[in-house]
Amino acid sequence: MRILITGGAGFIGSHLCRRLILEGHKVVCLDNLITGSKNNIGGLLKHKDFTFIKHDVSKHINVKGRIDFILHFASPASPVDYLNFPIQTLKVGSLGTHNCLGLARKKKAKFLIASTSEIYGDPLEHPQKEEYWGNVNPIGPRGVYDEAKRFAEAITLAYHRVHKIDTKIVRIFNTYGPAMRKNDGRAIPNFISQALADKPLTIYGGGKQTRSFCYIDDLVKGILRLMNSKINIPVNLGNAKEITLIDLAKKIIALTQSKSKVVFELLPVDDPKKRRPDISRARKLLRWQPKVELEQGLKNTIAYFKAAR
Repeated sequence: MRILITGGAGFIGSHLCRRLILEGHKVVCLDNLITGSKNNIGGLLKHKDFTFIKHDVSKHINVKGRIDFILHFASPASPVDYLNFPIQTLKVGSLGTHNCLGLARKKKAKFLIASTSEIYGDPLEHPQKEEYWGNVNPIGPRGVYDEAKRFAEAITLAYHRVHKIDTKIVRIFNTYGPAMRKNDGRAIPNFISQALADKPLTIYGGGKQTRSFCYIDDLVKGILRLMNSKINIPVNLGNAKEITLIDLAKKIIALTQSKSKVVFELLPVDDPKKRRPDISRARKLLRWQPKVELEQGLKNTIAYFKAAR
């Protein structure tokens, strides 16, 4: 296939670019590099089947030639990024998704949107099933990301129903691995960067809040299975094993043999207290579940951060 990946120079997008090239597809990567980096796709830039186009998908998209599949992964995705770029986050989720769907309709392409566990907000249901509608503050500081993704899901299914486009929606839970930025703002890159520098590990809140972390290789396999499926309803992808942030910090200190201590700061507004996916739908319909244990995934990620210093 010839596959267009928006946000292809970002963390997840770059892993998808490499995997799809390895599988023999042609890949067109669109990214405005607001949070992505050419370093993530450096090994692909001279590949005969890879094309990079610097472009903001919130503006009209014009890609020549056939497109068989569009993977829409363009968006700031960490609190640091969407708090720094709130309007751009709203625009890429709304205008950007509209433009990508319009291109899919024009090219008669299939379409997959990267949604997020954040559409569930600070959940009142635990673990979170796809049927759960969420507990989101639409005007809070995190609302720019949450509502952009909720709108993106709504317009994606509207195009599916009205224009009969074959669309997919993946709700991505916390994912980690090589190619994350050290200043990403999320727990694992923050903790690893601080531990390697023997600086205090910063935990926001009391540290008892939980997350579930999925290694990037597992996530990519799940996305590819969803791509090749006939499923049009949203699917959670993530790791169902839960860990508190204080236990995660202690694990990273041990794995890095760091002298760091843990410090606590105030919890940000609307930060979720619990986050764990119900992946029953992915298990049943995609025959997918994560395989990489947290300790091994952390070792791989720590090795990447050490090499990138």
